Amino acid sequence: MITTQTADSVLKSYYLGVVSEQLDKTVNPLLAEIKKTSSDVWGRDVRKAVRFGVNGGVGAGTEDGDLPKALSSGYAQFVAPLKNLYGTIEISDKAIRAAESNEGAFVNLLNDEMDSLVRTSAFNFSRMLFGDGTGKLATISAVPSSGDDEYTVDSTINLAEGMVVDIYTADTRDTAGAVIATVDRAANKITFEGTVTGAAANDVIYLQNSKDLEITGLKAIFEADELYGIDREGKSWLTPYTDSSFGAMSEDALQEAIDGVEEYGGGKVNFIVCSRGVRRKLISALSSYRKMDSVDLQGGYKALSFNGIPVVADRFCPKGTMYLLNTNDFGLHQLCDWQWLEGEDGKILKQIPGKPVYTATLVKYAELMCYRPVGQGMLTGITE
Repeated sequence: MITTQTADSVLKSYYLGVVSEQLDKTVNPLLAEIKKTSSDVWGRDVRKAVRFGVNGGVGAGTEDGDLPKALSSGYAQFVAPLKNLYGTIEISDKAIRAAESNEGAFVNLLNDEMDSLVRTSAFNFSRMLFGDGTGKLATISAVPSSGDDEYTVDSTINLAEGMVVDIYTADTRDTAGAVIATVDRAANKITFEGTVTGAAANDVIYLQNSKDLEITGLKAIFEADELYGIDREGKSWLTPYTDSSFGAMSEDALQEAIDGVEEYGGGKVNFIVCSRGVRRKLISALSSYRKMDSVDLQGGYKALSFNGIPVVADRFCPKGTMYLLNTNDFGLHQLCDWQWLEGEDGKILKQIPGKPVYTATLVKYAELMCYRPVGQGMLTGITE
């Protein structure tokens, strides 16, 4: 007989390992390539000592002259708080009781919930990888006129039906827990369930309760004035390679940019991420005179190969943009891998007060860190 206790046991013993593997390896090809580690986690923070520059104690000299003066490489400490990442499922009491004598139906119920959790996580964690840590989803450009219920936004790329969001004017939350009902991606318009009050033009939409609490994504690594507690001004080793007017895509131009990144930062590009429009232009540039090569990645992904470097297109990568990265310079530092949030009684399925619904929550405390920002590159202004 299927009970909530049975469901609790199955979620712990079987689904945790499977879902944890999926969330780590199949959510996003870039995330799958980044190592996960529990090192350098101290309390609630990640504290990573990083080296920059070269060892100064090298030089030539005469047969009986002075030896080079020793001077070790520079060191800095990156500090960032661990971010709290959650994934929640809900199962109604009615659904559990309907499946209590049918194990197959119960398994299908849990499979459906877990699949939904992985899909939603894939959307949000992929979005975070390209964000700046603020959780910003979009800016409202115009509010509905009389008799209308559509809000115009600057972009719908980070929005989806069913998302629960907050709306802010600067640092003031005007609307909490609004649910997006429809997304018109062609016209950059959205509607909300029910009535939303207080929203105005230039207000910013954030994922619920997530403002300034998301992981440090590529936008922050390339554009933030301060990174991991260090002011960037005057620190060339914290400044990535950028080209803001790349223009038309060609094999020679892309290879020149890769060479530029490697010469600028002294590293090696081993992973390329771009928008889908940029990938189409790259395929067009390469296909006219040579065969397209592909490469297999972790998590079962396949990618276009450019001179041996995998090229992955991501919906959350800004238009006309390509990132030239060394994934060996990144780490997802975590206090632990995905775990179920347990109550004092050890149960993970908990009834929502006042509702005939049970909920379970997966949690991971983690932060993305780039140890060598100077070894990364970003190309913008690419003609799509």
